[in-house]
Amino acid sequence: MAQAEIGIIGGSGLYEMAGLTGVREVRVATPFGKPSDAFRLGVLEGRRVAFLARHGRGHVISPSEINFRANIYGMKKLGVERILSVSAVGSLREDFRPMDMVLPSQFFDRTRGRVSTFFDRGIVAHIGFAEPMCPTVVEALAKASAEAGVTTHQGGTYVCMEGPAFSTKAESNTYRAWGIDVIGMTNLQEAKLAREAEICYATLAMVTDYDCWHPAHEAVTVSQVIEYLNRNVANAQTILRGSLAYLPKERNCKCGSALAHAILTDRRKIPAQTKKRLSLLIGKYLK
Repeated sequence: MAQAEIGIIGGSGLYEMAGLTGVREVRVATPFGKPSDAFRLGVLEGRRVAFLARHGRGHVISPSEINFRANIYGMKKLGVERILSVSAVGSLREDFRPMDMVLPSQFFDRTRGRVSTFFDRGIVAHIGFAEPMCPTVVEALAKASAEAGVTTHQGGTYVCMEGPAFSTKAESNTYRAWGIDVIGMTNLQEAKLAREAEICYATLAMVTDYDCWHPAHEAVTVSQVIEYLNRNVANAQTILRGSLAYLPKERNCKCGSALAHAILTDRRKIPAQTKKRLSLLIGKYLK
């Protein structure tokens, strides 16, 4: 039996989930190494939830060091079917203000050299990723945001940069010229891997600051950003708890069959070791 049905990945500032009851910690072994931290399993609003701190408790893992494959595989191994991912972002738009929330619908990749697929070592799969967010999860988060009275913008593009340094002004202004809305360092790889693992995924992006393009950027202090982050985390937890009531027990989206036509490799050519390594993901397609 699955140990959890819903996964929550907490980003900067969100290292545990308020309201989670009956908590027990589980360290999950994966073929891809160790996840960022122990998974905290419990019940939230009547639903079985697995919470993971993306950067580890104490924020000890930089964006480029996160073992995204282990994190998502760990969620899959626990039985998670939907992931709600929380991420701190900078705003590239005047009207996306600090303390607002954003439910982006698209990603733009500016990372370098990060592993963002489970499929290697003799197997090739091409998932559809035109619409990276699960509409069911986005709708649940949007309804909960409205109920919480938090200003939330639905739609837009999240550019995922490498980091850990923030953008130059030239980069920031270029992203704005491209029509990109928010900037962060983590969610693209999670979304791709979740799709490969046939897990529904959506991002709740917390705006903590304007990126360096903004004329008032120099007047913003680190303490102000931290204050916005802490207040945003409280809002995010309210939204996460509220969204669970809008997630139906059964999935009727396409996320759960993302691999049905994605594996190109001749089944007879897939190495036995690779089949074993990925059996949790592809076993049902190899029968």
